[in-house]
Amino acid sequence: MRKIFDIKLVGPAVALAIVSLVVALTTRRFLDPGNLANLSLQVSIVALVAIGSTFVIIAGGIDLSAGSMIALLTMILAIIVKYGHLPLWLGVATVVILGGLIGAVNGIVSSYMRIPSFITTLAGLIAFRGAALLFNNGSPIFSVSPELGPLFYGKFLGIPLPFFYIVVLFGTAALFAKYTKLGREIYAVGGNASAARLSGINVQLVQTLSFTIAGCMTAIGAALLAARLNSGSPNYGVTLELQAIAAAVVGGASLSGGRGNVLASLFGGLTIVVVQNALNLNAAPTSIQDITLGLIILMAVGIDMWRHELAAIFLRLFRPEKRSAPGGFASGRSQI
Repeated sequence: MRKIFDIKLVGPAVALAIVSLVVALTTRRFLDPGNLANLSLQVSIVALVAIGSTFVIIAGGIDLSAGSMIALLTMILAIIVKYGHLPLWLGVATVVILGGLIGAVNGIVSSYMRIPSFITTLAGLIAFRGAALLFNNGSPIFSVSPELGPLFYGKFLGIPLPFFYIVVLFGTAALFAKYTKLGREIYAVGGNASAARLSGINVQLVQTLSFTIAGCMTAIGAALLAARLNSGSPNYGVTLELQAIAAAVVGGASLSGGRGNVLASLFGGLTIVVVQNALNLNAAPTSIQDITLGLIILMAVGIDMWRHELAAIFLRLFRPEKRSAPGGFASGRSQI
């Protein structure tokens, strides 16, 4: 039992299964094929942004700017493709590079300039959405390109393309975290920055690179959101950064750094989206959905803070008790 529950994916997978079961029993249309297909598309953007959030959290930081960065990048993508007449692939590549650069700036400010990442990315959350309003007089840009929609709604072998994006990017991220030098250094820096520095790791560089990865993943999410709606808007991405952080924490990432699993963040993202989908199917108002998201984040952080105490209680419940054997013997050993 202990070995089973030591597997990092078990807890998030069980949480997802329980939430899905409750939603399926209480929401009639949840298991409809059309709704499940929509659910798989909806989770793709949150899950991909959660990859970057997970690496930043593991490195001991936090990124609150992802949602506003998506708004800015969708506007840039729409302008350079629709008005700049750039090929779509070049526009997407440009946005991904810009996302990486923005993430690197977040990392440089928070690591080399020693401004806490919470403050740095909080400033970015405000500034990036303000920058998005500078384009097109703050108005959305619609009908960007007929080639944009198929990036999200297209299919390969009858399977929606976002499924392949998730498989490839999550698989790559998991292999990167486990088998590359930088991946191991991210865990080391988040676990104990002082010890990592004494062992020869460039802590500031590793933290900056973790934000750079997050910026690239956010840019990919921005491209998918623009493809989903075939538009760019300064209003896109609201609360998306909180969903990504919640997905990482529900997936087991510790806000104190040094612990987390990219694949588990996928289960966390699915859990968040399933709850939101259930609220939408039950016609819950936006206010209730926001309250629910806040409660999920609070519960996830609480579980993270009380992880060891909860684990001790859980193992105590499942630990087999020693039973006394007849004749004054316990567990087959004589009492002397």
